[in-house]
Amino acid sequence: MDYKETLNLPETEFQMRANLSEREEEFQEYWEENEIYDEALKNREGAEKFILHDGPPYANGDIHIGHALNQVLKDILTRYKTLQGYQSPYIPGWDTHGLPIEHQITKELGDKIEELSTAELREECKNYALKYIDRQREQFKRLGAWGEWDNPYVTLDPEYEAKQIEVFGEIIKNGYLSKGMKPVYWCPHCNTALAEAEVEYEEARAPSIYVKFPVQEGITVGDTELTAEDSYVVIWTTTPWTIPSNMAITVHPDFDYVVAEAEGDLLVVAKELVDEMMEIVGIDEYEIVEEIEGDALEGLVTTHPFFDRESPIIFGDHVTLEQGTGCVHTAPGHGHEDYVIGVEYDLPVFAPMDNDGVFTEEAGPFAGMYYDDANIKVTDMLEDDDLLMNLDFIDHSYPNCWRCKNPIIFRATEQWFASVDAIKDDALETIKDVDWYPEWGEERMANMIEDRSDWCISRQKSWGVPIPIFYCQDCGADIATDETIKAVKELFAEEGSNAWFEKTAEEILPAGFECPECGEIEFEKESDIMDVWFDSGSSHASVLEIREELERPADIYLEGTDQYRGWFNSSLLTSIAYKGEAPYKGVVTNGFTVDANGKKMSKSQGNVVSPHEVIDQYGADILRLWVASSDFKEDVRVSDKILQQNAEVYRRIRNTFRYILGNMDNFDPVENTVEYDELLEIDKWALHKLQKLVDEITEAYEEYDYHKLYHKVHNFCATEMSSFYMDVLKDRLYTSVTDSTKRRAAQTAMYEILTTLIKVLSPVLVHTAEEAWQHLPESGKEAESVFLTDWPEVKEDYINEELEAKWDRLLTIREDVSKALELARNEDIVGHSLDAGIEIYASEEVNDFLKQFDNLADLFIVSKVELAAKENADVTTYTGEETDIEVVVEAAPGEKCDRCWKYRTSVGDNEDHPEICAECLEVVNQL
Repeated sequence: MDYKETLNLPETEFQMRANLSEREEEFQEYWEENEIYDEALKNREGAEKFILHDGPPYANGDIHIGHALNQVLKDILTRYKTLQGYQSPYIPGWDTHGLPIEHQITKELGDKIEELSTAELREECKNYALKYIDRQREQFKRLGAWGEWDNPYVTLDPEYEAKQIEVFGEIIKNGYLSKGMKPVYWCPHCNTALAEAEVEYEEARAPSIYVKFPVQEGITVGDTELTAEDSYVVIWTTTPWTIPSNMAITVHPDFDYVVAEAEGDLLVVAKELVDEMMEIVGIDEYEIVEEIEGDALEGLVTTHPFFDRESPIIFGDHVTLEQGTGCVHTAPGHGHEDYVIGVEYDLPVFAPMDNDGVFTEEAGPFAGMYYDDANIKVTDMLEDDDLLMNLDFIDHSYPNCWRCKNPIIFRATEQWFASVDAIKDDALETIKDVDWYPEWGEERMANMIEDRSDWCISRQKSWGVPIPIFYCQDCGADIATDETIKAVKELFAEEGSNAWFEKTAEEILPAGFECPECGEIEFEKESDIMDVWFDSGSSHASVLEIREELERPADIYLEGTDQYRGWFNSSLLTSIAYKGEAPYKGVVTNGFTVDANGKKMSKSQGNVVSPHEVIDQYGADILRLWVASSDFKEDVRVSDKILQQNAEVYRRIRNTFRYILGNMDNFDPVENTVEYDELLEIDKWALHKLQKLVDEITEAYEEYDYHKLYHKVHNFCATEMSSFYMDVLKDRLYTSVTDSTKRRAAQTAMYEILTTLIKVLSPVLVHTAEEAWQHLPESGKEAESVFLTDWPEVKEDYINEELEAKWDRLLTIREDVSKALELARNEDIVGHSLDAGIEIYASEEVNDFLKQFDNLADLFIVSKVELAAKENADVTTYTGEETDIEVVVEAAPGEKCDRCWKYRTSVGDNEDHPEICAECLEVVNQL
């Protein structure tokens, strides 16, 4: 007789497969064909909403591993919230305007760009953006992310642009927008102004010069008279090219300054810096002839080194003693602090430079020179006039354009500015009411806002949303009224923003419109476009207010840490200026993706990990598991080795699914489920552990600590399930009568474990969870897809701390038994653990504890267990490391049963079935 036929051996249909990547695409097709996302939303109609608002990626190029990290995090969150019972739609978005696309089109078209009108150029940019939206959409979907992919929000959509015009109109009506001549970040390569969020800092080499400014009108300081013949105020700068624009020298009124006599000159320098300066410029001997407070320098005027104009001494609190001379070269046209102090002293805002960074005729001898080349000319002229005290070079942090990666300059140009100062207090108060994950996000955002004053929102480019301002050709007034804003909004809603460049001002404005200032009827349109951060930063209105399934403020914004200076920032400012509230209730941030050594990824370093290659090699679920495994609020490491480790964890989880599904043979959850009271104690222990797992995992999801749920689930599957519970169950499952209570009890517990695990892992392992769900017995499924089910709640009736303590103690003893068995295998005493019979020598209390278990041999997976008093232990015993027991391992007595593989003395007792033991014979006779 083949006794395998009498066993309940597990099914193997659900198993690890080499074509995981292909299987995932099949499930994605299944979701799409059966509209699972739509059905999930329908199930939650009328429920409380939980809105994650998507920060739009830029429609330029394929997605990278950082995109994948962020997209999977969003998908995990919205799936979890939907399972929890919320109406949590996901509306993906794309940011489509801006310099990178315009630059790419200009590069592709070459000289042909000159033949295009602005509207035609914009059409080329639009088509380019739409092409990459399609590409990125498919790449995001391949990650397993769900959402309204066929109905995303796009910043170039007329509906979006029209709402953005409304936002602009409200902000200007509230008095927060104005036009002015102020220094801004300017990229001479891209020919446009930049915002703080578009600037990144890199180490750069720069000239460092000390310059003497001759005193023009002498004053007496103490007992020392400063004269034009021999007296100088010394400044230090790393931007010699800005000296032609110098308008003043700023000192701190509360600092101590000195007049130092050196080599026949009288030099005014901060007292604390004089020794360091003299050492740098190479002056060994000098004498302090006067000490004065900064405010005593009031009235002192110097002469500009190159031009016939004054450079007076003024006072400013921004002066520091960190380096230099304590006398700050001040050019209001080339620096924010210089501009601010210049306004106070009514200094000219002088920046004689064109959009390419080339000096204009106003710069005199520097006209026609590129600003960086002018550094040499400036230092040469200073040296010729004996005003250059020292020239050196230093490495320092310098701003670069984040698009073209070239150095930028501070340059005063006429721009539109949003006043951050006007709403700063409100913004800082609002930040306190937002939930930040991690908590340090609050301080970081507050610092970002605190350090801002004016936001330059105008750009001198074509591809973007036009600034809806009209200028009266007669009086020059800039015009943005409710009437004009409404006209532009309605035009954009109907025709899109290209209409601004295709129509005249008169065609856009209402018929008969007159200048509010002078009554004239001829107008010009503003040629600048809005900063793209104003575009995406208006999405709280252009998306959350428009889409019926959404609402404002959003519950969560979830983006990378760079968005504290980007989207989080611009969204907050526009929302405060527009409606006086934050656009979000909570903000979650993820770090950057780095290699295994924590280094930034770059093609030149050869350490870039492509999400497409990861999916091709491992499957999207492995990539998603990597995301869940990371403490994503910090920088996230990724490498092939890390992915392989995640693949191993995935295999353990999947094998747990496979084992349980394989043992669902003939189990009908409706007909065969055993009541909780009839379960064996070990089954109740497993269900207790499951409830604790559900509680811990739910908390991890709620706190966005996905790495914690990753470790909890892995430990549950690998330790409590695979290494113990499922291992112990094999005999009960395989050798018992199919319909016996103890087998059905095991199946009942396993079925609940499986369905619960599938649900709690489904936000992460979307494809694997769906596959496992489809293999469940049909009668027990509560829905067609796991994503149409409800999140499992903790069953308090299953919680039994006393039971847990009892079985955890047994597991500790089991660890020592397992170590003893391993040593016996190494010494060839036994092979498989079922070959063994063991004797446990312990105290009376421990033996009494173990006697509570009537199946110790099954729990230890051996053929025989005997308990004895510790004082009777033989000297050859194994001494426990975890517990105070000693274990003897010997070959089990009797013969091996062909059916259960245990060694029994009853094997051979039955003449008809001599190959099996009495226990198996009893089962066989019932078949």
